[in-house]
Amino acid sequence: MDKTFKVAVVGATGAVGEAMLSILAERGFPVSELVALASERSAGGKVKFGHRDVVVQDLATFDPAGVDIALFSAGGSVSKEYAPKFADAGAVVIDNSSAFRYDDDVPLVVSEVNPEAVGGRPRGIIANPNCSTMQMLVALKPLHDAAGIERINVATYQSVSGGGRSAMEELGRQTARILNFQDPQPEKFPVQIAFNLIPQIDAFQDNGYTKEEMKLVWETRKILGDDRIQVNPTAVRVPVFFGHSEAVNIETREKLTAARARELLASAPGVEVVDDRVPGGYPTPVTHASGNDAVFVGRIREDLSHPRGLNLWIVSDNIRKGAALNAVQVAELVAAQLNGR
Repeated sequence: MDKTFKVAVVGATGAVGEAMLSILAERGFPVSELVALASERSAGGKVKFGHRDVVVQDLATFDPAGVDIALFSAGGSVSKEYAPKFADAGAVVIDNSSAFRYDDDVPLVVSEVNPEAVGGRPRGIIANPNCSTMQMLVALKPLHDAAGIERINVATYQSVSGGGRSAMEELGRQTARILNFQDPQPEKFPVQIAFNLIPQIDAFQDNGYTKEEMKLVWETRKILGDDRIQVNPTAVRVPVFFGHSEAVNIETREKLTAARARELLASAPGVEVVDDRVPGGYPTPVTHASGNDAVFVGRIREDLSHPRGLNLWIVSDNIRKGAALNAVQVAELVAAQLNGR
């Protein structure tokens, strides 16, 4: 009989933590005991795990001994402090922050792209990539395997849920204020987000790109294992609550027709093709991505300006697939390995 596991969810009261709990229950993960952890101010409250309530415990005073798998979604500073403690106590840590993504001895894993990487975890930590990188690579992996991607031009249109609850609250609050002819009063974002676009996510780097944009560069190369891939990113925050969208142009080493790309994507794990050349025959964050597991791909067409270029429109739920689902899928890979499968 397969082993069951004591699982800890760190950051259990946040949007991603709640999604992790929901997905663990939905997918029937072999949990023997579920521990919900958060900060002291959330301790004593309850979160849902399937049909039962679980009392939230204080992370700062919790003893990680006996935990088999720990899913972290509480921010980089929390991960840096506590993830090594859980790993030292024997847990396999799957971390959703950027704290360890660029460390050579920590695998960066997308379950459909490089599942074999879960076995190489000398520090007991596996990193979950950034949500925008994750959905892009689920779609691009079969194309890269078939034709070799040389260059990626990507513009992301990222929902406010990527900025947390306060960002979603600000969009809702500003929308109401503007409709009542009141000043939007930006707080979370540097400028108004309601009825607007903001071409900045995270801090600017010395090269003029933002950190969010550079994550697409660094993480793509590490996950695909190819430092030759050139990535030219622009990241934009848009007034959408859930679901990130990406306009992606790739240049391949070998010619890949739109028809062949469509075939490859239709059979790729985690991908759903929505590519009818009629009004509404393409994926959008509201009608397709929100609340769903798949990475949706449409607007597949050959680049008019490049002989080996291809254009795609990629949409996915950033909270679900972009964070929580992949963490659980990685945990499933770890569980299978621990069970000798």
